[in-house]
Amino acid sequence: MIRKTIMAAALIVATVPALAAEPIEGQWKTASGETAAIAPCGGNFCVTLKTGKYAGKTIGKLAGSGNSYSGEITDPKDDKTYSGSGSVNGNSLKMKGCVLMILCKSQTWTRL
Repeated sequence: MIRKTIMAAALIVATVPALAAEPIEGQWKTASGETAAIAPCGGNFCVTLKTGKYAGKTIGKLAGSGNSYSGEITDPKDDKTYSGSGSVNGNSLKMKGCVLMILCKSQTWTRL
């Protein structure tokens, strides 16, 4: 009887889907060719450069879920922070940073 109970419990656990990570999480190739990692940090997702001149520098914090995220993006060249957003579409991540919602720049990153 105990063995059947253990087997039934194992079957239930095996059929329950694992909690999926948010689509934004992972390693991304930036428009300039560096690798950026996006991972949970606190209640947000932190964007940290892994390669290039600014490796190790956190360049953004975004919040959201599904395919739409918003927060702040920092230009590592001048340390200026802008309102930012990201939207995931398959293996593409469109990052956008704006000053006063008027002057905006965007780039598309590719999932590695």
